[in-house]
Amino acid sequence: MRRLRRIKILATLGPASSDSTMIRKLFEAGADVFRINMSHTPHDKMRELVKTIRNVESSYGRPIGILVDLQGPKLRVGSFANGPVQLNNGASFVLDSNKEPGDAERVCLPHPEILSALKVGDALLLDDGKVRLICEEIEPRRAVTRVVIGGKMSDRKGVSLPDTDLPMSAMTNKDRADLEAACETGIDWVALSFVQRAEDVAEAKRMIRGRAAVMAKIEKPQAIERLDDILDVSDALMVARGDLGVEMPLERVPSLQKQMTRMARRAGKPVVVATQMLESMITSPVPTRAEVSDVATAVYEGADAIMLSAESAAGKFPVEAVATMNRIGEEVERDALSRTVLNAQRPEPEATAGDAIAGAARQIAETLDLSAIICWTSSGSTALRVARERPKVPVVAITPNLNTGRKLSAVWGVHCVVAEDARDQDDMVDRAGRIAFRDGFAKSGQRVIIVAGVPLGTPGATNMVRIAYVGPTDTDV
Repeated sequence: MRRLRRIKILATLGPASSDSTMIRKLFEAGADVFRINMSHTPHDKMRELVKTIRNVESSYGRPIGILVDLQGPKLRVGSFANGPVQLNNGASFVLDSNKEPGDAERVCLPHPEILSALKVGDALLLDDGKVRLICEEIEPRRAVTRVVIGGKMSDRKGVSLPDTDLPMSAMTNKDRADLEAACETGIDWVALSFVQRAEDVAEAKRMIRGRAAVMAKIEKPQAIERLDDILDVSDALMVARGDLGVEMPLERVPSLQKQMTRMARRAGKPVVVATQMLESMITSPVPTRAEVSDVATAVYEGADAIMLSAESAAGKFPVEAVATMNRIGEEVERDALSRTVLNAQRPEPEATAGDAIAGAARQIAETLDLSAIICWTSSGSTALRVARERPKVPVVAITPNLNTGRKLSAVWGVHCVVAEDARDQDDMVDRAGRIAFRDGFAKSGQRVIIVAGVPLGTPGATNMVRIAYVGPTDTDV
């Protein structure tokens, strides 16, 4: 199951893709990580999906990552007494804490934290931005707004606040219960919604206690303002373009996507580009040309992964959507321009032994036309530093830890093999060569470069490179 592309594919599971046969087809088509959306998945179903994915994983002998996506707070208005109302441009509209059903002049906003945080001049976006209000007057339990962009409003529509820093956690009680259940089940990645500040990620990490890695979903303007701090404490970023495009001007989203992709690469942390990548394939067997171009842009920019949401979860053509992403990735990476862009954006190595050696390994491999870079890694940090270089030659990560292999399934270009740890340096070199041969990365007589930390098994201690010949076709590992 060696992939012929470097960028990874995340596929969301749902009604169209929940059984073993379909998950197997999605993996064969190119899915590297499966996403479980806890907005729509009860705990029993989540456990069943994890068990099914693990069975597929064991049958192929390749690590498969599982990402659980937490719902986050859902801010919504209350109900209306007589059905939908029309809000007209320029009209006054009140949001208050009165639980009585609303009308064309007012409605309940059952979130006191919003009413206490709102300021005069703040915007409120209702129903995914279809209706826009501006706050004109604030009272303790009431906000008077002016309708800037009107439209029909009905029960329980969502509220977004692009200008307001809300004093609330990124996790609800439901999220905390979902997180604990997911960690007990043994998932690999947690996607955290509604992140506004680094403390939101830190709170999730305290609950997780090292049982999974945290991917911060960047979907709010407040997160953009604190991106450096959030990236510092996160294990990965997700460019959540859907909500980001509601709360910020749409024309800013492409530049923010590029900014986040480059920031994450500099930090040596994975970045996932998500939302509406092949949206038309929910109902069509082929995407639009614009969607193909959008996916290709993420590949050219060097994102670690691209994600399918409803396309694979509820669409009519889930396997075709994954296969289409796979083909786009392969084709873009064959383009010489792709390599030019990746090289031009290569960050300077940090002043650490791990970064210096990863940079040197990439340069040696390309100068000597070696067949692969083989990383022996316990925690995954060695493979992450090498992947940060976006080398031209394949990257093979050998780890004794299955959990590490699963996490690395979301990292650009890393082909991960779970194997018993090397006994000594000779064993390390010998088995690296045989694994490279077995998995098709090198032929007998070709050379590979091996990167590791000595003493073996010491996390984060990358301090050794070695060039070795691949021996005869003995493939026992």
